[in-house]
Amino acid sequence: MQIKDVLATVNTEFSAVDRLIHDQLASRVPLVEKIADYIVSSGGKRIRPLLVLLSAKAFGRADADAVKLATVIEFLHTATLLHDDVVDTSDMRRGNPTANARWGNAPSVLVGDFLYSRAFQMMVELQSLPVMKILSDATCVIAEGEVLQLTNVKNPDVSEEKYMDVIHGKTAMLFEASTHSAAALLQLNESETHALQEYGKELGLAFQLIDDVLDYEGDASELGKNVGDDLAEGKPTLPLIHAMAHAGEDGRMLIRQAIRKGGLDDMDAVMAIVRECGSMEYTRNKANECRDRAIAHLQQVPDSVARDALIALANIAVERTA
Repeated sequence: MQIKDVLATVNTEFSAVDRLIHDQLASRVPLVEKIADYIVSSGGKRIRPLLVLLSAKAFGRADADAVKLATVIEFLHTATLLHDDVVDTSDMRRGNPTANARWGNAPSVLVGDFLYSRAFQMMVELQSLPVMKILSDATCVIAEGEVLQLTNVKNPDVSEEKYMDVIHGKTAMLFEASTHSAAALLQLNESETHALQEYGKELGLAFQLIDDVLDYEGDASELGKNVGDDLAEGKPTLPLIHAMAHAGEDGRMLIRQAIRKGGLDDMDAVMAIVRECGSMEYTRNKANECRDRAIAHLQQVPDSVARDALIALANIAVERTA
């Protein structure tokens, strides 16, 4: 099953999400609408709202409320992207100039705030305190994850355990919140809720670990961003953490220095050490372990085309090249 087949499983509901997104972007301030529409329409995968719809469909209830929840999740995600690009001083995302590159940092941050606010307005309309608790808690964890990542920039002493904590917060948490909130919306039983929540979490971890690999091995034209951005920003991701733990003293010191100063001057030398230590394979294997755990949790989900699509999505997450 390919991504187009996964999308076809909830094609009608996904189209409804697109319509609702554009309806909810309306604002009396033209610049808000322009920037929000630009970032939302710039070709993202929309994996997180897809998770909401597939989770709901797997239990036979992909209704208007599920569509609204999926839209809320997409707005939360888009808000984090606007803020992240400002924090990371990124100038390209999804193959296009970032909003901050086109309009500046202040408008990007403020439109991100608008999208957060719109998401919470829609969340209230769902009239589900469990959903509100899950998503409000998740936004706090995501913010903490971003701050934790910021404090780790140019720090070569980040452990693998600490790094996994960072990516759970900054990436996996919204995957987890997508499936967990869908379960809450549907009022599923405890085992079903736990299964969906853990599936989302493990999928999010796998997704980020593959992102770590693609940052060094991907094709910029496919990725829609610059290859080597993590090293340029001095971010100690898992391939570098593993290589530092297994390289000789000279290699370890070279990577530590590259992380501390940032930039791409040492990219080739760092990559040679990373490959020699098998750090890309290690990171891919970690992603595959997360994928396997995600799929195992789906045993609690009724057998259906939507469940098959969730399994396929987990495989796509680790096999993708962009």
